[in-house]
Amino acid sequence: MVIGASGQIGSELVVELRKIYGQDNVWGTDIKTPPADVANEGPFQVMDVMDDKQLIHFVIRHKITQIYHLAAVLSGNAEKLPIQAWNINMDSLMNILEVARMVEDVKKVFWPSSIAVFGPTTPRISTPQLTTMEPITVYGISKLAGERWCDYYYNKYGVDVRSIRYPGLISYKTEAGGGTTDYAVEIFYEAIRNGSYASFLKEGTALPMLFMPDAIKATIDLMEAERSRLTIHSSYNLGGFSTTPEEMAEKIKKHIPEFTISYQPDFRQEIAESWPKSVDDTIARMDWGYETQYDLEKMTRIMISEVRKKINP
Repeated sequence: MVIGASGQIGSELVVELRKIYGQDNVWGTDIKTPPADVANEGPFQVMDVMDDKQLIHFVIRHKITQIYHLAAVLSGNAEKLPIQAWNINMDSLMNILEVARMVEDVKKVFWPSSIAVFGPTTPRISTPQLTTMEPITVYGISKLAGERWCDYYYNKYGVDVRSIRYPGLISYKTEAGGGTTDYAVEIFYEAIRNGSYASFLKEGTALPMLFMPDAIKATIDLMEAERSRLTIHSSYNLGGFSTTPEEMAEKIKKHIPEFTISYQPDFRQEIAESWPKSVDDTIARMDWGYETQYDLEKMTRIMISEVRKKINP
């Protein structure tokens, strides 16, 4: 089952998992209506992961063997409602870990962490897997706490929980959802709709990014890996390509020459400056063969084409 099946990652992950396991064998769940391909091409149920009783009954009734828990309040939105975001992010994870501990059928759990676990004291270039982690956002604090709980449940109870520290994710299928790296999605929609974009991050702000097809493949590859090969039970570093708003704008101008970008940094600038500029993912590559297929130029070409189709069908 995929919790958060209407979100940026979940809506694409469900489709790929159904290709592997069969349409009838992958449940999507969320508190909101999913995209048509998620709702119509396999089972879907409206469900709140915060309801632990409903969750455990669902898992037992449908003999769920793998849980992908993707529901969360993202970095930008979490700063507006910190206590609520903390409660949602942490209580939902604890509900999942407890279900995995108690229900024998559940063999694996996936839970996403983030580069938000790092902070201003972390080395920002080629950030190591094991390093200083002092996040300054409620989202990052919740993700760091979640990593420790995942590691604890693995060591204490043998729960096979697996995790990735996602960098910024770029997708044409869903629009931005309140994250600090979401300029990298917004910029394509605004370039095609209006020919210009006002970035909420300033010029020169480098962050690691990953195109969604690479993120989905990495997630499934990690879950399919032999447990004995995995040496990290908190969360794996994952890098893609590092870029800045102006570098992305230059790539877009190759397709839309009249495109212009301006800079109006907001509160997310401070968050971005506390995150890595690039990430060392050597351990993920060694343990389970992580690799990427898309760089900035290839991703930009696809994004321009697909967003155009979406806006002007």
